[in-house]
Amino acid sequence: MKRISYYISHKLFFSALFFTFSFVISAQEAAPKAGASAQELADKLANPVASLISVPLQNNLNYGIGPFNGSKYIINIQPVIPFKLTENLNLITRYILPVVDQRDITGNNTHQFGLSDATVTAFFAPKTKGLILGIGPAFLIPTATDELLGTEKFGVGPSVLVMHQGKGLSVGFIANQIWSVAGNEDRADFNQFYTQIFLSHSYKSGASLGVNAEITQNWDAKTTLISLNPSIGAVTKLGDQVVQFAISPLIPITGPSESKPDWGLRAILAFVFPGS
Repeated sequence: MKRISYYISHKLFFSALFFTFSFVISAQEAAPKAGASAQELADKLANPVASLISVPLQNNLNYGIGPFNGSKYIINIQPVIPFKLTENLNLITRYILPVVDQRDITGNNTHQFGLSDATVTAFFAPKTKGLILGIGPAFLIPTATDELLGTEKFGVGPSVLVMHQGKGLSVGFIANQIWSVAGNEDRADFNQFYTQIFLSHSYKSGASLGVNAEITQNWDAKTTLISLNPSIGAVTKLGDQVVQFAISPLIPITGPSESKPDWGLRAILAFVFPGS
């Protein structure tokens, strides 16, 4: 059963990758149906605190991890739900629930499948143009179904977003620092900083090109994991449903030997609800 589930997860990833690539390539033909709003949607999706409901499914596949040359497939379910607090202030809630299927990570011929820990972030974001700011709390919630896939810790800390956005161009960073405050006392404390520095350029068709750098700093273990991720994406429609597709190679720059992959791929399908 483990071998079957692992085969299915890899098949699902490459199906998602092929599906995404096909739609990105065909977006130039599909995008005109979305009219002038296609680029506006692409810009809003590049803004982590845009007042826009979206449900991204981020598929990540990494190979060559650790001393056993392991592989890991993660699908991050990442709904973004905004709330209007006042005429000039929004609360943007972002949820990340990872589903993990990994082999040869914790040892040779080992396999784990299940939920990992969830991360919930709430940004208070004033309505501004040009320079965009967001600040609020981030929470680590121990939702893992296997002790090897999670921390068994509840954590909390600050999160911040700073970016500049003009028509067709978005540049900025998003960051959080989370400390564990409760949980299994026999497990190691969680003390981790994460930031993503991003740049993207959109086109009238809804297509976009971008690059981001993801940095994860584990303060207790004194390790730093950095990856560089160029991407190509497109906003289009599946029937009446607005969606965004994106594909990206994951290029590891540095990291500890036990967690740094040799290479990786990412495919994203995001369901967008622009009328919300």
